[in-house]
Amino acid sequence: MIDFDFTANYILEDEIALLRPLEEADIVHLLQFAHQPDIWRFSTQKGDTEVALKKYLELAIEARTAQKEYPFVIIDKRTNAYAGSSRFYDVKPNQHNLTLGYTWYGQQFHGTGLNKHCKYLLFDFAFGNGFERVEFAADTTNLRSVAAMKSIGCTEEGVLRSNIIRLDGSRRDTIVLSMLKDEWENNLRQKLENKL
Repeated sequence: MIDFDFTANYILEDEIALLRPLEEADIVHLLQFAHQPDIWRFSTQKGDTEVALKKYLELAIEARTAQKEYPFVIIDKRTNAYAGSSRFYDVKPNQHNLTLGYTWYGQQFHGTGLNKHCKYLLFDFAFGNGFERVEFAADTTNLRSVAAMKSIGCTEEGVLRSNIIRLDGSRRDTIVLSMLKDEWENNLRQKLENKL
């Protein structure tokens, strides 16, 4: 079994990105992103008002305390600006698997390369700490997210049909993608490094 410590302060960084554990003091700096509705278009939790985003972030912190999820705040080191958030969830140390998601960035950080740096750091951390599989799940209509996952080497595994209710009450199909440790170590780490 992997010794993943939900109470540890894991800091992941390179020259562009800094990911550190989400804390209550970060919330006030992230509330600006509630006013960017496109960020929340595919979310299964409301974050499109300051009240909703505050609750979304508080629930993430509570999930870490309950040792269910590990949320990060993302800082763009080029401007020292708060940029968004991501988290590990559905962490299964006994199976050496985890899911990476709830990832969002302010619109001003889209297309800047920040996401690739963050994904590199998160993959390198997960696989370097004994996890064998990192999974992703997304709304099949979230083409930007699906394309981003495929561009860094994730393999599409299938579609869960009508498995989640969207915030608007409609049902969504969820695409599941993954990356395996041996894929990362054999060529995907280098492939992603070449894109940074």
